Amino acid sequence: MMKPIVILGTGLAGYGVAKELRKKGASAPLILITQDDGRFYSKPMLSGALGKGQDADALASASAEKMAQDLDAEVRVHTSVDAIDTAAAEITIGAERIAYASLVLAVGSSPIRPPMQGSGAEDVLSVNNLGDYARFRAALEGTKRVAVIGPGLIGCEFANDLLQIQRDVTLIGPDKWPISALLPEQAGRALQQSMAQAGAQWELETFNGDIEKTADGYRTELKNGHVVEADLILSAVGVRANIGLAKEAGVTVNRGIVTDAQMQTSAPNVYAIGDCAEAHGRNLPFVAPLLLQTKAVAATLTGTPTEVAYPHMPVIIKTTLHPIVTLPPAPGAAGAWQVEGDAEGVLGRFHNEAGEMIGFCVTGNQTAQKSALVKQMAPVGG
Repeated sequence: MMKPIVILGTGLAGYGVAKELRKKGASAPLILITQDDGRFYSKPMLSGALGKGQDADALASASAEKMAQDLDAEVRVHTSVDAIDTAAAEITIGAERIAYASLVLAVGSSPIRPPMQGSGAEDVLSVNNLGDYARFRAALEGTKRVAVIGPGLIGCEFANDLLQIQRDVTLIGPDKWPISALLPEQAGRALQQSMAQAGAQWELETFNGDIEKTADGYRTELKNGHVVEADLILSAVGVRANIGLAKEAGVTVNRGIVTDAQMQTSAPNVYAIGDCAEAHGRNLPFVAPLLLQTKAVAATLTGTPTEVAYPHMPVIIKTTLHPIVTLPPAPGAAGAWQVEGDAEGVLGRFHNEAGEMIGFCVTGNQTAQKSALVKQMAPVGG
């Protein structure tokens, strides 16, 4: 019998490569394995669902059973893979061993959990999947004050959503301005001001201390001496690629599972895509590169070796109180931001030392200029 293509993970990456394989006429058996319930949904929509009144069921567009039927695949839910034997080309689940023709690691990422102490530390929530979102939404019932630890992209998107449903929000973190990893200061400050006008409190350039339970909820004294009291605390400081299973199998890892341009890992016939992958030294935990990766891997697995070629891919940040589109320069790129605008909207261009534009951001009333700015960018790889 033909050995199956085994895909670990049923997020956009895992289901995405399975869909592309079937589109390309792949007849090989497909086995998808997931630790959750296998429902199909778009993870980026988790941080915008509260304002739309969507519960976890509304975000899921298909059950695992429906996906299995549509893909002519076996979908194993609530299942953990114990080990990968790359020499034997097998995975282990308990006493069961499954041989694979190719293995695709689409195991995603997990929330970074900052060190937290105190009687309330274990109650701090994170949202990284449908189950997390369902628990978070249930915990919000009857609350008014929400503290968000982490003023980056994820934290700001959730804070924006919480403000839409009339929660009092305090954002806490060491950053000098919001989303500082992706935005120049003036752009981050414009977002900060818009969210402050909607009621957000900002505690930047500081850390939370111990999180203690109180009669009314939770209390934390910040390193700057301020005290924040909340009914619920959300940790949204970022995510980290899930590399443990690959590392234990001897596959090369760094911040993510290291791949070449075809998304193949250091092990033969083993690929990594999505949040867990690191290609050319970069993790790209966004939808646009993920979709390109699924197409390339499916082409490779159906006989046409294909490298992933990334065009310019602006990131749309779902802060509806002050919309943002950004295409930041590569980490460590030499150059400088040139920024203009005001609290209503900011336009920033990042030029390298040769004067070429290799990054930009637009916020508020400047977002309509996105397409024109993409055309002004230096060629990819140029």
